[in-house]
Amino acid sequence: MQNKPMGTIRKPTYMLESVDNALRLLQLLRDAGAIRLKDAAAELGTAPSTAHRLLAMLVYRGFAVQDEKRMYHPGPALGVGPASQGWTRDFTDLCRPHMEALATLADETVNLVIRVGSQARFLWTAEAASILRVGDRRGQVLPAELTAGGRILLAELPRTVLEQLYLRPADEPHISQGPSPAYETDRRMAIGEFEEFAHELEAARKLGFAVNVEQTEEGVAAIGVAIRNGRGTAIGALTVAVPVTRYRQHLRGRLVAQMQAAVRGIEVDVADIAGPDVQNSTVQK
Repeated sequence: MQNKPMGTIRKPTYMLESVDNALRLLQLLRDAGAIRLKDAAAELGTAPSTAHRLLAMLVYRGFAVQDEKRMYHPGPALGVGPASQGWTRDFTDLCRPHMEALATLADETVNLVIRVGSQARFLWTAEAASILRVGDRRGQVLPAELTAGGRILLAELPRTVLEQLYLRPADEPHISQGPSPAYETDRRMAIGEFEEFAHELEAARKLGFAVNVEQTEEGVAAIGVAIRNGRGTAIGALTVAVPVTRYRQHLRGRLVAQMQAAVRGIEVDVADIAGPDVQNSTVQK
């Protein structure tokens, strides 16, 4: 029998059609750059409703975004590499029991977030039991400056690093590179907008928490508190995502104090975790 050459990839004996179709859509987004729903359905040989469900899941996980003309484009998660070498697994495992306890106490969904450059990545979610709740965000990648966790982590950075990430030189014109303002790959701002942004971050740092009200998802608000290791370095953030109808009652209530208590417990457990080199993290291209 003739041996197959080294490196030959065999088609799996048992194909999971839905998984295969999702992966083919990812390849289409990567290679074509933009696809319409009807073209995706034709490429897959499925009904438009099937293609729509698959694309909706890719959008939810950050692998695709949809513009105002209903075209699908590559999302931020397609262009990101690993966060760092190994530390996030231990970090997540140590945070999970505290997150689950907080989700039960507050009856709201709790997320664990890290920052990589100008992006916020959701490592883990502990969902609430409430019928009206925010769903699982694990694996999502969103612009850091729009998320509660991303903002409180950005608030920890020196101004020089913030300028590297977000300040556009005065002689450089702004060119939109993304399908919508929320997902532009160039997150840099003109000096006036940057100064306002830096002022907001300083206010969040003094308060000890940051907020996001419908900036990343309609009907959803979130509060974020930084998690520090034993050296005082912010290595991640705990966020609680709530339906916007409950946001103000939580802001006036005990939720922030409950989050801060959970973070204090986490910080005891993660004291020895070095985390990323957050001072020198740069924009992910």
